[in-house]
Amino acid sequence: MSYALITDLPIDEDAVKAAVQSQTAGAVVLFHGIIRNHDGGQAVNSLDYSHHPEAQGFLEKILAEEEARTGLKLAAVHRVGALSVGDAALVAASAAAHRREAFEAIENLVERIKAEVPIWKRQHFSSGSSEWVGL
Repeated sequence: MSYALITDLPIDEDAVKAAVQSQTAGAVVLFHGIIRNHDGGQAVNSLDYSHHPEAQGFLEKILAEEEARTGLKLAAVHRVGALSVGDAALVAASAAAHRREAFEAIENLVERIKAEVPIWKRQHFSSGSSEWVGL
């Protein structure tokens, strides 16, 4: 079973990595989506992530489909709620016998999560304005 989680708590990066590690893995790739201090030429102070009540199910489905497609172990945790610059918003991992497969799997997984899981962010800028992204 895949390790897929939507949480309002800080992400346990070691747990994400541990969920995919095995003795057959020659490569473990971790992706850390971090809150940066800028977007579109504006200074960002913080973000609020909101999610649909069924977001967990969407994440689980994507992980199951990608594991079936690749034959690899995958894991992903997306944080919701109020996040600050430097916080991890998404941590995902893949494990494979070789690095190329692990890198390709993590790239596909992250792109699908960003495109398909109903999570939206509200960016708070230093100017005092804010903007919703992903609606």
